[in-house]
Amino acid sequence: MSLCALSLLIWLYLLLFHGRFWHADQRLFDATTTIKKWPDVCAVIPARNEEMTIRRTVRSLLDQDYPGKLSIIVVNDNSEDATADEARVATVDSVEGKRLIVIDGQPLIEGWVGKIWAVSQGIEHAGSPKYLLLTDADIEHETKSVRNLVSKAESDNLGLVSEMVLLNCTSLWEKLLIPAFVYFFQKLYPFPQINDPDHQLAGAAGGCMLVRREDLVAAGGIERIKDRVIDDCSLAAIIKPIRPIWLGLSEHTKSIRPYNNLSSIWGMVTRTAYVQLRFNPLMLIGTVLSMVLIYLLPIAGLILGALTTDIQLMLISGSAWIAMWWTILPTLDLYDRSSVWGLLLPVSGFLFTLMTLDSARRYYQGQGGAWKGRTYSPSTKS
Repeated sequence: MSLCALSLLIWLYLLLFHGRFWHADQRLFDATTTIKKWPDVCAVIPARNEEMTIRRTVRSLLDQDYPGKLSIIVVNDNSEDATADEARVATVDSVEGKRLIVIDGQPLIEGWVGKIWAVSQGIEHAGSPKYLLLTDADIEHETKSVRNLVSKAESDNLGLVSEMVLLNCTSLWEKLLIPAFVYFFQKLYPFPQINDPDHQLAGAAGGCMLVRREDLVAAGGIERIKDRVIDDCSLAAIIKPIRPIWLGLSEHTKSIRPYNNLSSIWGMVTRTAYVQLRFNPLMLIGTVLSMVLIYLLPIAGLILGALTTDIQLMLISGSAWIAMWWTILPTLDLYDRSSVWGLLLPVSGFLFTLMTLDSARRYYQGQGGAWKGRTYSPSTKS
């Protein structure tokens, strides 16, 4: 019973004192700031084997309602499919064709993570716009996305503005795991703390990051994070000491990459889970024990209490489960999912714990993280 009581106390702490992470209320609203001359923006898209999504991504950027100059650079990162061709056919006339540049990326060099190597080449071709929009090849931006990002950066004098885009959430596995994934990210990186200039926590979401170019230069350039698998949070960490940053949840800009089965979500998580723990076995043990205590013990206590007719144990365990359920409701609302899915958060937590253990297993077997046909060595940093 004492462990179940500890679980309840932890949930009360998370509910009341952990940076309001579960409110999911950091949103980017339509721009109201009056800007006399909208600054130049260059979108840089690293793309490796993205023929299924790149056309929609480029098209969504060409269709932006942005009053300033917006150019787009697609870095074809040694793709083995028709990524480059699909990017080019997104344009409909010569005017749009001038706004889009597709370059063939150079072979990956030692010491760099593939995505950041591609991004660095795009930045080199970008010239000197005031802002760089670093975005993925599977992101469909809503029409006012760039306008709203720039307006936020200009009005609040920010070095980085990032949105965690809506992830695909239609299949059964996506409904079970995607809102929980977003919820766990918010718990690990409470957005209100990230957005507090006086708090040291930094974080970003790699699918959509608007970066003030002069701040990136002042931070030492993109090469500062050349070996980081978790590149988004690493970028935020070098920008925040220079100028405040902001991270929120998007209601409209979305990922168009499906995760139709458990294995696809499993691969996404295992690629970075143990990296997030800094390859530290003690942190791994602590994480597993914490997940068991926080997410699984309330259910076990509730079942045991029912079997032994221990009303006090049932009340304590049930209260912890209710607190757990309550904290995920705003994220479920963002994804337009029934609150019933929140009752399955212990199941999601159990699966993510297994994914974390598998990520560690892969590391100790020398497999590292795998993505788009590349496997990164265990020495790759977080």
